[in-house]
Amino acid sequence: MGVLNLTPDSFSGDGLLDNAEAVDRARRMEEEGADLIDVGAESTRPQTWSLPGLPLADELDRLLPVLEALIPAVHVPVSVDTYKAAVAEAALGLGAAMINDVFALQRDPGMARVVARAGVPLVLMHNGVGRESSAVMPEVEQGLRLSMGLALEAGVALDQLVLDPGIGFGKTREQNLEIIRRLHELRRLGRPLLVGPSRKSFIGRTLDLEVGERLEGTAASVALAIAAGADLVRVHDVKAMVRVARMADAIVRGQG
Repeated sequence: MGVLNLTPDSFSGDGLLDNAEAVDRARRMEEEGADLIDVGAESTRPQTWSLPGLPLADELDRLLPVLEALIPAVHVPVSVDTYKAAVAEAALGLGAAMINDVFALQRDPGMARVVARAGVPLVLMHNGVGRESSAVMPEVEQGLRLSMGLALEAGVALDQLVLDPGIGFGKTREQNLEIIRRLHELRRLGRPLLVGPSRKSFIGRTLDLEVGERLEGTAASVALAIAAGADLVRVHDVKAMVRVARMADAIVRGQG
């Protein structure tokens, strides 16, 4: 999953606001081997969680023109990273193929119904922002089970759910490392697992590196996440991480 940020304040420094540039970058990620593109118009970096969220109208203004140009321009599915039901509904109306909700249906109660009506895949991400936990894996599993229940109750099909433990969202450096190390425990939830370690601060704190220097740390995290059971990895550096993922699959799953 290639990351396409439309935000001016992306933590990774790769935000875009120009439609043509966004389409060009998506095409390049497709050429580099991305299986799908995840487009987001609101920053979810930790520094933003104490601030009011991006107004709905602003998110729509950033996102919809890009989707109108982008979706017909690529052959891979386009996912939309949003927690707002109205944004999801508008994006799905333009042909988005997946919704990636960083609040896992626990922020906007209308999101589950929108996704259920559309019949598209839904990523449920555990978000621990604002909470403290000394036992991160039980909390992640409990939170994901709760969100799965909300999805099923609203009519989302079980086979449309993808689970994300939420690397970097309300977790300490040590907890992020633990999640990757123990990711296999979440296999018992019975759904594909998505992991998004790309360029995140736990890598920077471990290796004492700024965002632009975290390629190798991301690669190690991606490879070990795949070894521990990840089915999807959400990354910024598509070309390099496709190679990492293919090599990891060859070793772990005998593919390639």
